[in-house]
Amino acid sequence: MLKADRIARILDHIAKEGSADVHALTALLDVSGATIRRDLQTLHEQGLLHRTRGGAVTGPVNLELPLRHRASRQQEEKRRIAQAAAQLVPDGAVVGMTGGTTVTEIARVLSERSGLTIVTNAVNIAADLIVRSDIRLVVIGGNARTASYELVGPAAERMLSQYHLDIAFIGVDGLTAGEGCTTHDEMEAHTDRAFLRSSARSVVVADTTKIGRVTFAEICPLADIDDLVTDDTLGPEQEKAITERGVRVIRA
Repeated sequence: MLKADRIARILDHIAKEGSADVHALTALLDVSGATIRRDLQTLHEQGLLHRTRGGAVTGPVNLELPLRHRASRQQEEKRRIAQAAAQLVPDGAVVGMTGGTTVTEIARVLSERSGLTIVTNAVNIAADLIVRSDIRLVVIGGNARTASYELVGPAAERMLSQYHLDIAFIGVDGLTAGEGCTTHDEMEAHTDRAFLRSSARSVVVADTTKIGRVTFAEICPLADIDDLVTDDTLGPEQEKAITERGVRVIRA
């Protein structure tokens, strides 16, 4: 197993469980205890978890994994969500796109189309699309967030206020019927709201690991979005609570 894949699985496991010991991770990944201890120390130095005697801990609500580590999680679900979300985009539309792994998958689907205008604050999405001559690309500037590859802040919000978007795809870190859409970073939440204000139609894309979860900063109540595109494992009670807030749920 490549080190990058091993690191991603360690982070995923500890984010879900809240903690793990070296013995459990050794069994999970089929590697030596020395390898696991080196990986945990690396992640500790990067501020992604806290080393303890014999293992590591983290807060599952507050942990924000860097984009490079999140990309491999729920990949098949994210691809299905992206295909369904892309079908909502009419020909010639102006499309707003925040950052995040699911929105990045939508960008890859839309890159095969022509005549669209993509407005994004995600530098990884911009890097993928800049070579597509059939797509008009507008990059929103601002302060760079290393965890999400997004440009956020007052400069981004001022720039977005000058544009009119036909549809905006918003990535979130958490979504509940009561708390609405949330993310880890307050400044990112403000910029996400600017996308919502500029858009005629607002679509949140999130796999079901995000549903029922609340993170630090509120983006918006569910009443502010039109559609949620998620995967087909969403529970009926969760779906009912979301649709009662006026949101159309699309399963992929």
